[in-house]
Amino acid sequence: MALTRRIFLQHAAIGAGSLAALGALGCSTTDQYGAATSSLLTRRPKNSRLQLLHVGVGGTIAPYDRQQLSAHKDVVFAGLCDVDADALTRVGAENPHAWRCSDWREAFAQHADKFDAVVVCTPDHNHAVVMLHALALGKHVYGQKPLVQQLAEVSLMDKAMAACPDLVTQVGNQRMGPAGRQHAVDILRRRLLGRAIEAHVWVGGPADQGDGYFYYGGLKDPSPPPKNLDWNLWLGCAEDAPFREGLGPVRWRSSWDYGTGQLGDWCTHLLDVLVYAFDLGSPFAVRADTRHASDFYHAQHVQTVLTYRGGGRKFAQPCFPVHYNDKGQAPSHAALGLPAGKFDSSGTLVVCEEGVLFVSVDGGIQVWRDGKPVDWKTLPGQGEVHERNHWHAWVDSIMGREAFVQSPFTQAGRMAEAGLLAAKAARFPGTELRWDLATERFTNHEEASKTIVRRNYRRGFEPPARFLA
Repeated sequence: MALTRRIFLQHAAIGAGSLAALGALGCSTTDQYGAATSSLLTRRPKNSRLQLLHVGVGGTIAPYDRQQLSAHKDVVFAGLCDVDADALTRVGAENPHAWRCSDWREAFAQHADKFDAVVVCTPDHNHAVVMLHALALGKHVYGQKPLVQQLAEVSLMDKAMAACPDLVTQVGNQRMGPAGRQHAVDILRRRLLGRAIEAHVWVGGPADQGDGYFYYGGLKDPSPPPKNLDWNLWLGCAEDAPFREGLGPVRWRSSWDYGTGQLGDWCTHLLDVLVYAFDLGSPFAVRADTRHASDFYHAQHVQTVLTYRGGGRKFAQPCFPVHYNDKGQAPSHAALGLPAGKFDSSGTLVVCEEGVLFVSVDGGIQVWRDGKPVDWKTLPGQGEVHERNHWHAWVDSIMGREAFVQSPFTQAGRMAEAGLLAAKAARFPGTELRWDLATERFTNHEEASKTIVRRNYRRGFEPPARFLA
């Protein structure tokens, strides 16, 4: 059966109608950190094992996601989808019983009855569209970070989650699985160092040039795409554009149209501690400064300040500033009242009334009181934390078992929003932009509202209409 827009929309409408009834059940709860914890969810797999569709099977992180999920006794990869024919053939040989296709729309329209959940590992620009259509069909979703690529897509995800409370979602945030970063959250959430004053977050890199994970090698001339790559499907929801060497299929992360730059790519692994510890909502202002701007690529050498509403029991001041930088631009030890030293190339640091806490991306914790290092393990009043496999927690939750699901889309949206604001505000360096998520605009800057908030979706790759209303 050939895929047509009519067939695709019919399947989407059926899924949306079923989901509306399911959403009324509201069967998910929250744990002490505000993360989703399921209890005997009503949506159980059709079979005794969880049937997964994997969209985007190649690339860098997809094989690891698949390896971890395949290790769960209740998981079967029923379907595989990728725009790279070579990757699809290779992974298909490893999963001979899985059906295959190159177009996720075909998978949703023709095979929706063959899978319970979707794993999305596409390039950033297609994250939201694929995930939203999966949710509209009543499918649980595991999606790679960052959750979305456009600021307006944060609101779309919020609407989808409000409409789909019984569906289990999780963004790729495996660094929160080990105990280290969880201990940092616990210390801050319990205010064991007093109320928070400000935060400093930074990520190392990217390299100015080179052919690495983040590519700034210069915009190459258009050329024919490799024979194994369906460039039209790779573009997906993005505007029509020619293939260029040094962009697809894997070196797209630095590009404005398809990636989110270093700040957007790493926000889930660096800002998560702040979101969990303080239940951060939406920042109301952002200012970015940079000396390296580009039309095609995201900026480099960026220093940003995201400002949140403060006060109350969590924050010592009316506003809570979060400094978020790339290129390893860490704060001064002396300015923080700390002894001479050197921070890791990436990390999260929080200044509190009674001390300073630093946590590395791998979970190493350092604490200072009165400028002197102390053993964080000796801080009284800490709670228990437990290591977890965050892929398996997602599966267990779908299967109806009690499980701690870290980074559901409700929280992942807050991380993505902050990361996107930091990355995109660099298009207006030195300008403080006042952000209002409710109206999806910068209240003091119409040009920014028109140019860095949303994209024009290509026909046939739009988000589900039910979430656009």
